[in-house]
This record gives sequence, C-alpha cells and structure tokens, in this order.
Amino acid sequence: MPSKPTLLVTRKLPEAVEARASRDYKARLNVADEPLDGDGILRAAAGADAVLCTTTDRLDAATIAKLPNSVRILATFSVGFEHIDLKAARARGIVVTNTPDVLTDATADIAMLLMLGAARRASEGERLIRSDGWTGWAPTHMLGSHLGGKRLGILGMGRIGRAVAQRARAFGMVVHYHNRQRLALEDEQGAIFHETPESLLPSSDILSIHCPLTQETRHFVDKRRIELLPLGAIVVNTARGGLIDEDALADALDSGHLRGTALDVYVGEFEHPPPARLWSNPRVLITPHTSSISDADRHGSIDLFCENLRAYLAGRELRNVIDWARGY
Repeated sequence: MPSKPTLLVTRKLPEAVEARASRDYKARLNVADEPLDGDGILRAAAGADAVLCTTTDRLDAATIAKLPNSVRILATFSVGFEHIDLKAARARGIVVTNTPDVLTDATADIAMLLMLGAARRASEGERLIRSDGWTGWAPTHMLGSHLGGKRLGILGMGRIGRAVAQRARAFGMVVHYHNRQRLALEDEQGAIFHETPESLLPSSDILSIHCPLTQETRHFVDKRRIELLPLGAIVVNTARGGLIDEDALADALDSGHLRGTALDVYVGEFEHPPPARLWSNPRVLITPHTSSISDADRHGSIDLFCENLRAYLAGRELRNVIDWARGY
C-alpha cells in the first residue's frame, strides 16, 4: 500500500479532529499546543508533505523560502490568510488554501450577537452586575436601541456579508452594502448597493465589517471614514483587527460620535490584551475571536482541508485555492 502523506499540524485541535488527521495521514501533532515561531515550523516541517496552520502562525517570505522541498500545500485553518505570504508561496510552487465556507454561519451569528450586544448595551449591563453596582430597575436606566428599522452598512458582501444581511432582514433592518463588485439582483435581495465606502458610511447606523485584511485595507476604517458615519453609529468587526485604526475608534467613542463598538478581533490579539482605551470603555463589547469556535466549524474545516489535500495529491481540482494575485 502507498505510504500516507506526512501532515504537520501546527496547533492542538479538538480530539476528534486530531484522531481524523492521524487516521488519514502521518500526523505530527502539537500536543502541548505551544505556538511555533518560524524556526519551530521549519524544524517540524522537515519531510512533511503538507502543513495545516492557523492564524497564529507567521508564514512570512523568509520562512516560506526555507520550507523543505517536500512541502507542497499550506492549508490555513481560517478564512483569513494575511499570516501567509502568498507571493512567496507561489514562488515556491506551494498551493495555499483556506476554509471559508464552513465558517460563514458561525461568523454571521457572532456578528448579530455583537450588534445586539452593542445596541442594547450588554457589556455595560454585564459589568454593572459583576461589580455589584446595579441598584435596581428604573424606567430610564440603560436605554438601548432596537435593531428594527436601523440601516445596516455591510463593508464586504461576500459569503459572510450575505449571511449577515439575511439575518439582519429578520430583525427588520434595512441593508446597505459596498463591495468591489455589485451582486446579482437575486443575491442582493433588496440590499442597496453603494459604489464607494464613502457613500455607504453615511447610510450606516450600524457598520459591520466583512472584508479581508490586505495592504490596501489596513486601517481602512480610519478617522476620516469614521467621521462619515452618522452620529450615534455602532461599529462591529468580526473580520480582522487591522482593518480599523483603533486610536481613531477610541477617539470617536470618547467624543460621543459613536454610540458603541463591538469587536471579535483587534490588533495584536494573539500577542497581548486589547488596548486599555477600548477594554476599559463600558461601551465597548469585546469577545475573544469566537466567530469560528464551534464543534461543527472545527470538524467542517478539517473535512474541507482533507478533501483539498486528497484532491491535490491525486492531481484533481481543489476547492478554495487562494488566488495570490487578487488576494482572495
């Protein structure tokens, strides 16, 4: 029988997922779940055919250039891929894949949770209870805002953006969006297209961000664009922290221009806590990158990866190959 391909798994995964990987491959598992730096990945990848990495692994140009010649495919256990230098991988002839489809519903659910939490001041209320500061109900206490009738601006109308729009309609929200290309009429389902972000933002009582992090989109939501949002707007981010200028965001909260913000991601989330100006503000709701944390998503991701790896080794067409030139 042909030998099984050798698979490096850079982080500890759920037990059933690791069992699946060990069944189908010669799996090198990170049992201690110790994050690997570039040198650690290079050592662990010796003789490997494939690497299953995560967003905490920095596969920059220098690391990819030194990967063993045996490595033919990099699969990231995520939708985002900014931690991988795509041009360096292409130069080495290494295929890069991600797992977008299986995370769509989970991320859209968290986006709605954050919208509701920010609009109804859930973070403030939770802090009040935990600090034993609640003295009882009052008619004017912690007045929140309904989602119904609000204008939801979606920045990036891909799979996740469309799933958020579907959920938002059920809450009676009016959906506006900006995308690089306008959706087909049947996919819009009544959503209002804006050719530029600058047109979208003034029509966004709540802005939900769903675009990839690239050199072009880093700090895309900056001081100038935040000021285009209506007074009392809410910003929600379940994509990548680097899409927002966090100093500008904190300034807008302090000035009262923004009613609140809800973040599942922030800059440097894998290295340090969120900036004090954000986590100490009661009008900021922060969750620890929970959008893809569910059993179904973990199993779905490994299923998609295994499908891609089998297809690649058999010379068949792959799903979810990242286009290095377009970025996605």
